Amino acid sequence: MASANPYKTYLNIWLLLMFLTFITVYAAEFDFGALNVPIALLIASVKAGVVALHFMHLKYEDSMTWIFATYPLFLLFLLIAFSATDIFTRVAN
Repeated sequence: MASANPYKTYLNIWLLLMFLTFITVYAAEFDFGALNVPIALLIASVKAGVVALHFMHLKYEDSMTWIFATYPLFLLFLLIAFSATDIFTRVAN
């Protein structure tokens, strides 16, 4: 299951996270208008996914663990969706 050379794996993960951090800083220099937050969240989500897969060892877990790991993400999606529905359907006075 585990890599034969964990130092190489950790170095590659570190390089990927540093690259994504560089992309985050570089993207912050530009004004994407309404896409500023979605772009930042997308990059942060990729970084969080890399950390969860490798440092939380989700990459090697069974399907039940994956269910417990992804269920809170589903609940977060529902919270954001219902909040957005409430905000965007309000009538301004």
